[in-house]
Amino acid sequence: MKVIDLIQNTEKTAFSYEILPPIKGTGIDKLYETIENLKEFDPKYINITTHRSEYVYKDLGNGMFQRSRLRRRPGTVAVAAAIQNKYDITVVPHILCSGFSREETEYVLLDLQFLGITDLLVLRGDKAKYESSFIPETDGYTHAIDLQEQINQFNRGVFVDGSEMKVTATPFSYGVACYPEKHEDAPNLDTDIFWLKKKVEAGAEYAVTQLFYDNRKYFEFVDKAKKAGINIPIIPGIKPFKRMAQLSIIPKTFKVDIPEELTREVVKCKNDEEVRQVGVEWCIAQCKELMEHGAPSIHFYSIAAVDSIRDVAKMIY
Repeated sequence: MKVIDLIQNTEKTAFSYEILPPIKGTGIDKLYETIENLKEFDPKYINITTHRSEYVYKDLGNGMFQRSRLRRRPGTVAVAAAIQNKYDITVVPHILCSGFSREETEYVLLDLQFLGITDLLVLRGDKAKYESSFIPETDGYTHAIDLQEQINQFNRGVFVDGSEMKVTATPFSYGVACYPEKHEDAPNLDTDIFWLKKKVEAGAEYAVTQLFYDNRKYFEFVDKAKKAGINIPIIPGIKPFKRMAQLSIIPKTFKVDIPEELTREVVKCKNDEEVRQVGVEWCIAQCKELMEHGAPSIHFYSIAAVDSIRDVAKMIY
């Protein structure tokens, strides 16, 4: 069943979360442990992140450096297949513009099709660490909406070179990202919503938000989106606050504000365990309010927060 169907056919607010593939050389057991810890809350689907290739520089010892490409977190497709096979839970691998050419994207789509994985989250992805602004790969895409069109063409049975597939299978369905506090590259929220509407018109069936800590911004964003004619489910993305250092890290990394009330409670804490408890309490209140307002699903960002998510889920599911 597609993600959109899983969401719409659930009587209560659906539960889902995102995981990160293990770094190269690390086994999958840690991910299985995460799934076991959260399985009792009936996750409707699990997202698997994809990370772009990065360049590393090897010192040749003669004053010269050799640039080598390294994909730091391989395994998105394999991890998705392993989870779907072991747990029979719908998996949603991320498909990126960032770090991928059109041909590389096509290979990923073919692999997923062979495995019977047909749900995707379509994203532009982050810029490389060495870039001041996003630069697409050669023969790649600058915007998620362009990547959507390749997927749509694939669904129609057409490869990127224009040739036709001899055999077609179940078409891909997909969601996209959205940003209640606007994308960092957008000049304003209205422009961001304009492009979200374009992504919906191009085939996005739902949208998942960037993490946020102020529900008012989510409610205002949903209201603004509806007024713009966007009628797909907008799923709140949530990550429990956990460490004192996140007061500066989260706004810098995710371009979101930390509410003053949460900030005041965090700075009173003597250590990170106290911070974690404050974060859990804030997240429970946040999720309960979202549920009361009819949020179709709550999607948790689980990296380094599985214990907190479990504590939250026990109270709301």
